[in-house]
Amino acid sequence: MHKYAIAAELLLWWAALTGLWLILISTVDGLEAVVGTALALPTAVAARAARTAVRQR
Repeated sequence: MHKYAIAAELLLWWAALTGLWLILISTVDGLEAVVGTALALPTAVAARAARTAVRQR
C-alpha cells in the first residue's frame, strides 16, 4: 500500500475516532478534548493494524 494511502487512512481513522469521542462526552472541556484527540492517534494505528491483519488472512 502506498505511504500516502496509509497516511490518509490513519487520518480518517483519527478524525472519526476524535469525532466520536467529542460526541460521546457530555461536556466538551478543553483538557478532555486534548486528551481525546491525543489518544485517538494510537487507537487509529491499532484500528489500521487490525484491519490490515484481517485483510491478510
